[in-house]
Amino acid sequence: MYKQVILSKNKEESLLRKHPWVFSGAIDLIDEEILDGDIVTVFDSKEKFLGTGHFQNATIAVRILSFEETELDQKFFNHILSEAIELRKTLGLFSKENSICRIVHGEGDGLPGLIIDFYNGIAVIQCHSIGMYQMIELISQALQNSLGESLKAIYSKSSETLHNKEGIVDSYIWGTCKTPHKAKENGIRFSIDWVTGQKTGFFIDQRENRKLLSKYATGKKVLNTFCYSGGFSLFALKAGASEVHSLDSSKKAIELTENNIHLNKLTENHFSIVADAMEYMKTVDNSFDVIILDPPAFAKHRDKRHQAIQGYKRLNEMAIRSIKPGGIIFTFSCSQVVDKNLFTHTIIAAAINSGRKIRILEQLHQPADHPINAFHPEGEYLKGLVIQVS
Repeated sequence: MYKQVILSKNKEESLLRKHPWVFSGAIDLIDEEILDGDIVTVFDSKEKFLGTGHFQNATIAVRILSFEETELDQKFFNHILSEAIELRKTLGLFSKENSICRIVHGEGDGLPGLIIDFYNGIAVIQCHSIGMYQMIELISQALQNSLGESLKAIYSKSSETLHNKEGIVDSYIWGTCKTPHKAKENGIRFSIDWVTGQKTGFFIDQRENRKLLSKYATGKKVLNTFCYSGGFSLFALKAGASEVHSLDSSKKAIELTENNIHLNKLTENHFSIVADAMEYMKTVDNSFDVIILDPPAFAKHRDKRHQAIQGYKRLNEMAIRSIKPGGIIFTFSCSQVVDKNLFTHTIIAAAINSGRKIRILEQLHQPADHPINAFHPEGEYLKGLVIQVS
């Protein structure tokens, strides 16, 4: 029997609406000696069952994995991972042209605290809670059961997300694979290193938006800022852009980009720039037809939101001022605390400050292998716009 968490009176409403988080302030009583990562059952003040999940001594005290009375055992993980993988197969993400996808997207797949990315036979697990980390063997076995021969290795990479906990070591937990490893996104090959790369090695969430860029890039001069491994640059080059300039402040990121450019034999008309994006934009004088703005999260916490908004406004204002008349800007925010309405208003404010007119052509978001739990709107983190500047 799992240890128990009892909520204060009238604090069960969010769980009745199937929101998977229990905040510490909602808890009245907990069993003694509950440790980080323990599985707990949550009850309301009248001792009515509400859900089962992982406990952690943090603001989010319990992450609910099931709203039914069930054991979080091998059978549970086999079922929920099988459902997640079948969805990705339905989306065509296990094919010759697409061998990169997110298998599990936390709350969006009913597994809060867990991310699993797939790179052409390699599953990379990243746990964001101690509870999930302690169940990694069950998760590993469920992946083997569901993926069969298409799975070559499983790598656990949670040291950066659980950095305050001792004994968290990144390693292969089943099979092995040399890095960098080759995988495809919409027919374009990428060299991926989950051991030394950011996150799990690649930013899968921009797949559909990179593909969308193809229709805007043909014959155009393109600037891809914050390029990291050059995803947008590759799709622009493949679409026949006249020039593509990849910019990042990190020399290592530029090396990643150049490696991927060479891998796809798209070196002609490509130029690399190691520079700060905002500083570089000051030197641009109406010379680009298309600019991509895909910065890292400017704010990870609500108390930094205002600072983030000012950062997005400055960056976008500079791009709007700098682009050719009639030019196209792909602009994004992955800051969860900046919602899509606030982001849109920020871009409009940037346009007003620039003195130029803009039209919103497309509204962008994360792809279907990064699903949003309808009862957990916080899972919608990536938002973007395609704007035309006159």
